[in-house]
Amino acid sequence: MKYLFAAVMLASAVVGFSEAASAAGGCGPGWYRGPYGGCRPMRGAVVVRPAAVVVAPVVVAPRARACPYGFRWYAGRCRPI
Repeated sequence: MKYLFAAVMLASAVVGFSEAASAAGGCGPGWYRGPYGGCRPMRGAVVVRPAAVVVAPVVVAPRARACPYGFRWYAGRCRPI
């Protein structure tokens, strides 16, 4: 029984690896499957130009947190000491 199981596992591995060879969907090199199943040519190299960098001054002013005597600011609110 274990030899039968080993043979089935080996056969499934061979079939699994053979499917990886047809990753292009049967269209061939330089082609791919389109949305409706037809073969389409791959386009040339895509050139992405960097966008212009805009630097704006950012002013961050801390909010004044005043807790009453015997309290401290912790986890977003005043908590007793």
